[in-house]
Amino acid sequence: MRPRKGAKAVCSQCHEAGPGYDKLPERRFEFIPFWGFLVFLLYSMRRIDCRRCQTVVVEEVPWGDGKHTLTRAYMLFLARWARRLSWKETAEAFRTSWEKVFDAVEYVVTFGLEHRGLGQIDAIGVDEIQYARGLKYLTLVYQIDLGVTRLLWIGRERTIESSQEFFKVIGDEVAAKIVFVCSDMWEPYLKVIREKCSEAIHILDRFHIVAKMNKALDEVRAGESRRMARDGYLPVLKKSRWLLLKREENLKTEQRFRLRDLLRYNLKRRPFSNSGITTLRSGPESSSINGAVTSCVPGLSR
Repeated sequence: MRPRKGAKAVCSQCHEAGPGYDKLPERRFEFIPFWGFLVFLLYSMRRIDCRRCQTVVVEEVPWGDGKHTLTRAYMLFLARWARRLSWKETAEAFRTSWEKVFDAVEYVVTFGLEHRGLGQIDAIGVDEIQYARGLKYLTLVYQIDLGVTRLLWIGRERTIESSQEFFKVIGDEVAAKIVFVCSDMWEPYLKVIREKCSEAIHILDRFHIVAKMNKALDEVRAGESRRMARDGYLPVLKKSRWLLLKREENLKTEQRFRLRDLLRYNLKRRPFSNSGITTLRSGPESSSINGAVTSCVPGLSR
């Protein structure tokens, strides 16, 4: 490729045309493959003695950006395919390297972040994903508004500090307008959300609520079993765990009679019952489980 005769080069910093200074050695830019053939653009970049920037800079070209060896069109092409295939499969399909696919994805993501408009965010979801062995996690924050679902932020680890970084990115003004927050019951998430989105409705993951309730039920059952054995009562709570956790409609006739007899005992603490856990699994109202969830998670509000 050669520049048009008489055309001035454009400064890559101020984007203004300026007088030429010299030429650099020929560079090779990789373009989108055509009918299975690799395509390269060969061009000798010009340098400009820019009067506005008062320095000598390399010219700006429409097909490339900085020192990237891939053209902008090819980076966008690879990044789109990397959303459908793995990076390794994308590299193999277009006869390129994994590193070039990574470079293309990084370029597109960086461009998107620099030109992203947050706008109003009504609902967010916070979750973690394990990315390596040894309990290494990433914290992910999504916007889950009606009609708008997108990844807003990724941070290393799932600590209080990493969670606070997200709210620094969006700012206090946007955070104050968040109406709904959905997350699991990981303690650092609960603390940061309670601090930054105190007026938002916090929706907890039902799976973790049931897990907390089951754990609390086991602790109560074990404590009552020890107390009853110490007081000389029959071991009626022995082998009763699944009897208490089983859905009411799935209980057999003999199990119903046993559960009825069990509930007649004057147990000291009964935070949940078989019917309460069944109601939670089928979709409870927030008011019906508020006390149970608060007793399982100390310090939890709303």
